[in-house]
Amino acid sequence: MSYYVYMMASKRNGTLYTGVTNDLIRRTHEHREGVADGFTSEHDVKNLVWFEEAVEARSAIQREKNIKHWSRAWKISLIESENPAWRDLYNDIVQ
Repeated sequence: MSYYVYMMASKRNGTLYTGVTNDLIRRTHEHREGVADGFTSEHDVKNLVWFEEAVEARSAIQREKNIKHWSRAWKISLIESENPAWRDLYNDIVQ
């Protein structure tokens, strides 16, 4: 089974959310549709801007925790190292 650490954004340089899941397509869809009440629906955070895969849940959860403790500048740098235009990657993962 694969696990994913991901970041969602409201827009370029907007509000960021970091999460972990074992089903990136389903979880991203939930954020986009506002299905789950909480931070992302309250702040209109709907764009998948970065993700990485892990083979173990424990390592994915630890990576999520580490990223959540990083400064905003480090998070932006991570996003822009792989997605400089802040493209919404959702369509890439559903194909």
